[in-house]
Amino acid sequence: MSTSDKKGFFSRLFGGEAQPQPQDVTDREAAADAAEGAPEVPAEPAELVEPRESATAPVALSEVPPEPPKAAARASWWQRLKGGLSRTSSSLGAGIGDLFTKRKLDAAALDDLEDILIQADLGLETAGRIVKAVGTGRYDKEIAPEEVKAVLAREVEATLTPVAVPLVVDTAKKPFVMLMVGVNGSGKTTTIGKLAQKFRHEGRSVMLAAGDTFRAAAIEQLKVWGERTGSAVVAGAQGSDAAGLAFDALKAAREAATDVLLVDTAGRLQNKAGLMAELDKIVRVLKKLDDTAPHAVLLVLDATTGQNAVSQVEIFGQIAGVTGLVMTKLDGTARGGILVAIAAKSGLPVHFIGVGEGVDDLEPFKASDFARAIAGLD
Repeated sequence: MSTSDKKGFFSRLFGGEAQPQPQDVTDREAAADAAEGAPEVPAEPAELVEPRESATAPVALSEVPPEPPKAAARASWWQRLKGGLSRTSSSLGAGIGDLFTKRKLDAAALDDLEDILIQADLGLETAGRIVKAVGTGRYDKEIAPEEVKAVLAREVEATLTPVAVPLVVDTAKKPFVMLMVGVNGSGKTTTIGKLAQKFRHEGRSVMLAAGDTFRAAAIEQLKVWGERTGSAVVAGAQGSDAAGLAFDALKAAREAATDVLLVDTAGRLQNKAGLMAELDKIVRVLKKLDDTAPHAVLLVLDATTGQNAVSQVEIFGQIAGVTGLVMTKLDGTARGGILVAIAAKSGLPVHFIGVGEGVDDLEPFKASDFARAIAGLD
């Protein structure tokens, strides 16, 4: 898709004018072409912040700087997941309870059930399948709300199981390059820190690239995560070229024989054609050093955004070649049903979900747990 096509596509999709203006896009494309032929050592080289300990030694929890104080009693992962999906499960539970308490199953009840499921962001396809499963063999009979919830959990699990795929680091790729993308506020930088912690506990060496050069706070935040996890950090000044920094980071990671390179990117509004062109530029520049990079492109989604997450999956998939998803902020205000709709529509692997800001609040995605939590089952 050309830059002008991207601009028109974003404008049609979001009902507004894409930014920047055509001349700005032309300038950005020219810069991208220049970057591909740029010398390996830029005029202002990026800073490499070395970790405190050996790059290959796993980080002991006692060595990680303390996070903000938490409650003394730490809830289990299942309790936190249920709490994170409470908005959706409560809404579904109340609607199903009101609908099926002492009422026979008929066409009107099934129509009402479909409306409840669609309002919970489960998507038309999944809602239709759940309604069909509830109605099969039960027409004109009374059905208990708990029985409907059990069918709901079963059908949601069936939708999610094919996409519940663990993230596998290919050890033949050194470094294994992971590009993190998503819109502002989705939790990319924090997710990078949590992933770095997981990889370090597995005994892998990790390098972080502070590619969100638009925000000084993002650069500093990534440096803090590097300190916490014992990961090297490649960073530049605010406003520096993100593609050039990614190039420097990949070169440094190769020279250090680092296992995993995690590249942060700026929060790019998907109707900003120029910013999307910069993301495309990062991918092209990485391929100058390794034509197989990036080896994974993870899209971080904010669970509180609802239907907007569906369009993010579509557009970032077109621009960056997304290979997997991470859903964050399942914190009790989340519209968790949207993950079911995304799974049914995109089929993209869901690697992790996050239920809070703590370092241990990111876990591999399990379809059965998510399905039971969203249905309000114990």
